[in-house]
Order: sequence, then structure tokens, then C-alpha cells
Amino acid sequence: MRSPPLVLLVACLSLLPSNPFLLHPPKHHPAPLRGWVKGEVGGWTWDDAVDTPPPPDIPRSSSSLQPPKLPPGSFRPKQSLGQNFLTDQNTINNIVSAFAKDASLPSASSSSPPPKMVELGPGPGALTNVLVARYGAPALTCVEIDPRAVSILRASFPGLSVRHADVLRVEYPLLNAALAGEQPLAVIGNLPYYITSQILFALADASHADAVRCATVTMQREVGDRLVAGTSTKDYGILSVVFQLYADVRMHFRIPNTVFYPKPKVESALMGLKFVGAKELRRRLRGARPKDLQRVVKACFGQRRKVIRNTLKGMMRGEFGEGEVTEKIGALGELGAKRPEELGWREFVEVTRGIYGVEEGWEDGYELGDKVWRKEKHGGGFGEEEEAAEAVAQD
Repeated sequence: MRSPPLVLLVACLSLLPSNPFLLHPPKHHPAPLRGWVKGEVGGWTWDDAVDTPPPPDIPRSSSSLQPPKLPPGSFRPKQSLGQNFLTDQNTINNIVSAFAKDASLPSASSSSPPPKMVELGPGPGALTNVLVARYGAPALTCVEIDPRAVSILRASFPGLSVRHADVLRVEYPLLNAALAGEQPLAVIGNLPYYITSQILFALADASHADAVRCATVTMQREVGDRLVAGTSTKDYGILSVVFQLYADVRMHFRIPNTVFYPKPKVESALMGLKFVGAKELRRRLRGARPKDLQRVVKACFGQRRKVIRNTLKGMMRGEFGEGEVTEKIGALGELGAKRPEELGWREFVEVTRGIYGVEEGWEDGYELGDKVWRKEKHGGGFGEEEEAAEAVAQD
């Protein structure tokens, strides 16, 4: 067989790219995930690029700080209580690290006393273990409904205040007063998925009285997505409006289901909420009453595909005369032609002020209400051990 002419070889070579690597381009490697990443041999590890690394005085892994071992045969997690216990010490350390940042807690070497801290639903004490080791038992109060966990906590942490109570019954202003807290409470917890929203609404109501300064809590990732969702997105809803008005909210990191026992079917997230406080909330509301805002937001998102003027007409007909309804709807202007997911909290405040007016003399302060967002049946106690134990037994 004859060799190809030299001229043909030169012509073919001229068609090749000048960079020989383009003949076999390197495979694309996506940027590493921030937060928890899957290890090469299975399991999950923490990526140090995350912007909330644990401080030096909280080790990533320590033989002295490990998740508690459950008593064999006597402590099976109860599905009825939504129990999914944390089992990975790296996760636990990073939750406490994020909590310290949210609550502006002093470092372990500081002589400054920490604020009063409340842990919701501690279970056998995975987070409690690190919190007590770092800040001491007197600074922490635990609220736990499961009597088995209450017994374990009291035996494991002498001097720790453990209140046998349902978290949905806690009145945070009364609890803060009972603890003689000079500052609002700092709340931390691995929350049961099925009551997350109600716990958050109770904390929002507590911020009316400056009883809670912040909350660092785990929840289902989809709920966390709603808290930080922007307008005109599928996740945007009532939770988005309320907590972007009431707090500065951030998602610290996502948490895989492999670090819980039993393993849930969903992914979780650690959320941080820094409540703006009563004074700033009044400034944001500009005289609107939270209870009126609740009526408007709930009605609008109850029919989220409708423009709000059509929804609000039906809501107002039971409260105002027909002529007044027509006047108020007309005053909404362009806002009335929008769907609820298009309105931020500022627009909802404006709509509320237009319909219900403002509190007289609001510039000088006014009552925000005790129970606005949480359900009427919730609350009623502050976790006194004897009172709460009786309430739990009745439930």
C-alpha cells in the first residue's frame, strides 16, 4: 500500500487544534460542595470551606465528646414524638458553632457569662453534651416531653435545669422571667419535623415581648428553603413573609439524613434566625397591627393563584360595608393586581395599613400582641416541672 503524499499529511495536521489537550479535553470536575460532602469510602464529612467552621476550642472529634449511647432495649425513638437523634459528632460541633455565632456567645476562654440558653427537645443530650462542656450547666435550660430522656439528662448532667414539658406549651416571656434572664433567650434545638412551623411561630410571638433573641434550629430542608425564599418563587409563602419581616434568616448548612438515628427520608438544614426585636419590628410595621397582617397574609396565600384584590374583597365583606370595601380595594392601586408570591413583606405591610389603618400614636410604641401567629390551643405554661408533667400526662 502506498503511503499518503506528504502534502496530504501536512494538510491534515493543519486542521488539528494548536492545543493537543483539546484532542482529549479534561473531564469537568464541579466545584466542591460547601458544607457536608460525601467521602470516598462512604459516609459524610465536613468541608472546611464552609463559612461557619467550628472555633478552635470545639474539637471536630473528641473522645470526651461523643453522641450519647442510648440504653439498649429501653430507649427506642418514638415516631409519635418525631424523634430523630443526632449521631455524628462533627454535625453536633458545627451546630453548636453556628449557634455561638447567631447568639454572639463568648468563647470558652472568656470570663463573660453567656446569656440564658434554652434547648428544645434535647432527647438523650447530643447537643446538650457540648453546650454544657463549653458554657456550663447553669447557663442552659432544656425543655423535653419524653420522660425517658428527662431521666437520662438529669442523671448525665447534674445541675442542669430540665423542664418536663411540651415545647408547644411553652410561654417564652414567662420562661425568660422565671430564669431571671437579663437578656432575651438564645434558643437551640433539633426540632421534630411535624411541629417545626408551630415552634417557629411561637418564637415569632415571643419576639413581640423581646423574650427571644435568636434561634438556631434544625428542620426539614424544604421548610428551611421557604424561610429564605425570594418573591416570585415556588417556595415563597407565609413562612417567608413572616420570618423575613421578624428576623434576619440564613441557612447555615444542609444536613444529610445519614447523621440521624433513625434515618429520616428527607434532608435537613440548620437555620439561624436573629430576631430584630420589638422596637425594630414596630418600625417595620409602621403602625400596622400584627394580627391584621396575619389576616391579610393568611387570606392571600390561601388563594395564591388569585390576584390579591379578588381575595381581599371576600375577606373584607364580612368586616366592612360594600362601599368601604370598594374604596379600600381601589386604594390598593397596582398592588391589588398582583398575586401574593409577588409581594414582599413591605408590600404586605402597606396592604394591611391600607385596609385596617394604623395604631394611633404608633411612633411612641404600641402592643404587638401575645398570641398572633401560633395556634390558640398552644402555649399556657412556661415549663415548671410539676405543672408541665401534669399537662403532659393529660395530653
